[in-house]
Amino acid sequence: MKEELVSPQINKRSLIAGFSGNVLEWYDFTVYGFFATVIGSQFFPDEDKVVQLISAFGVFAAGYLMRPLGGIIFGHIGDRQGRKKALLISVLLMAIPTTLIGFLPNYESIGWYSALLLIILRLLQGLSVGGEFTGSISFLVEKAPKGKRGFFGSWSTFGVFGGMLLGSGLASIITAVLSTEQLHDFGWRIPFLFGAVIGVVGIYLRKGMGDDDHFDKMKKENKTTKTPLAEFWANYKMQALKIILLSWAFGVSVYLIFIFLPSYLHTFHNVKLDDALSAHTITLIALMLMIPLFGWLTDKIGRKTVLFISLIGFAVFSYPLFALMFENTFIAILMAMLVFAVFEAMFQAVMPALMTETFPTSVRYTGLSISYNFSMALFGGTTPLICTWLVKVSGGNVWMPAYYLIATCIIAIITAMFIPETYKKELD
Repeated sequence: MKEELVSPQINKRSLIAGFSGNVLEWYDFTVYGFFATVIGSQFFPDEDKVVQLISAFGVFAAGYLMRPLGGIIFGHIGDRQGRKKALLISVLLMAIPTTLIGFLPNYESIGWYSALLLIILRLLQGLSVGGEFTGSISFLVEKAPKGKRGFFGSWSTFGVFGGMLLGSGLASIITAVLSTEQLHDFGWRIPFLFGAVIGVVGIYLRKGMGDDDHFDKMKKENKTTKTPLAEFWANYKMQALKIILLSWAFGVSVYLIFIFLPSYLHTFHNVKLDDALSAHTITLIALMLMIPLFGWLTDKIGRKTVLFISLIGFAVFSYPLFALMFENTFIAILMAMLVFAVFEAMFQAVMPALMTETFPTSVRYTGLSISYNFSMALFGGTTPLICTWLVKVSGGNVWMPAYYLIATCIIAIITAMFIPETYKKELD
């Protein structure tokens, strides 16, 4: 399908609904990470703080095991019935279990049943996220005017970090206002109970989304497929492998620096949790402001140029930036995270359009959802767990997370060498 056939205008409400859905979804899904240390003490009674943290992030990772299944389910809905319907369902499926986590009794009340219920609710959240991010980038990139796919796609990751910012900001306020006893007693529940409000707002915004112009056109021309999963598996396995390897570094960089880091600094370096969260919140604001700028840049100079700058930056500067953070002062942590934010903004800006341009419309939602979520299940969501485990088995080597990040970026650099430039390519 020629790009000129796509409407040059994008409905403003469609754009807002596209990225705000990610705000809502990722607030729900990542707020768990910000309270991992508290949740560990509530549901996993062990005197060893490291074991508690491993247990808590193990449940965090469990949600990611459902993402590939969610990708298959929502991919089929999105490729057969349209992106809009799939995105409506996903936001509702996230809000309900998030709210229920806020009501869960802890270990002291019902024993290990509390941990079991927590795992079940996290699995439901993972099912929802499996269809949200990839669906939103498909929707936004397909609706973008000619020559602006990178810019419009970047708003999906803008929304992701908007959700993280919302969660981080609320966590900062709660930890600053409440005492440690109050935080463990009831304070950690507040962000999860807010999921009820999120559900209402999300459904309202998604109902006002514009039509799936690109998808509808393909459907009228009978270019869709009845079995997108089968077509994807038969013809697009190599493209999926490249996305998986790129997404490995993509997931590790996000979850190590922008989710795990506050808990990591608090547990292993005795940094005050509210200091770590405050630096994290400031960094997220800077990161969000840079993402659309770099998205615009990918439309001008190409996806691969921006991608290589980002990956090489991570590989070269991760070690010295971690060294700076290990000074354990608020200013040092903030400075290091702001530099990380520049490289992350490039990575976040380029990936939505690059991934979307990898697959044709008939299997795009399915191809994106399976490859991206498979990588997130194996590598992204397990990052906090793996990093904590690496520190423990290495005898307390606090450099292990930095080494892990560098290794994944080197793999991504090699993978990127075999990916074609797509910024001038017309969508199929």
